[in-house]
Amino acid sequence: MNDTTVLLGLDGVSVARVERPADGTRRVHLVTADERAWACPACGVFATRGKGSATTRPRDLPYGESGLEFRRHKRRWWCREPGCPRRSFTEQIPQPPADAQITMRQRGAAGRRIRDAAPTVIQAARDLHLSWQTVKDAFRASAREVIEAPLPEVRVLGIDETRRGRPR
Repeated sequence: MNDTTVLLGLDGVSVARVERPADGTRRVHLVTADERAWACPACGVFATRGKGSATTRPRDLPYGESGLEFRRHKRRWWCREPGCPRRSFTEQIPQPPADAQITMRQRGAAGRRIRDAAPTVIQAARDLHLSWQTVKDAFRASAREVIEAPLPEVRVLGIDETRRGRPR
């Protein structure tokens, strides 16, 4: 486990440098630290030839008073497998996913906020600086976890759970 994982809780990335723009935020430049990210997502063959680079700006949960801005620098790779339908790909790690604009933990926090604290979708979206559609989808995923979880086994049936007397 590297220092970035311990500090930020983001697996598979490493901090290249940190800048402090004039607005007071901290801009953290991340690079991929997990070699498994070089495997083609379609066929699993590890790439050896780079195609270029890409920079994304995934948003995450607030961190401190001034916040953090992430810049994720990732490489594009050529897939060397001739039969693979995917010719090129970017490095992919679980947090944040390749095509996501926010981290999975921010999406999960948005869903749990509505599920557990019960604000409106629009209020949670304002608090986390997300769109209401993103928060609504996150809540649906969070609610699905609760609905699909197995119910605990009933050990004792109390008097409140049974009907007493004649039904009317």
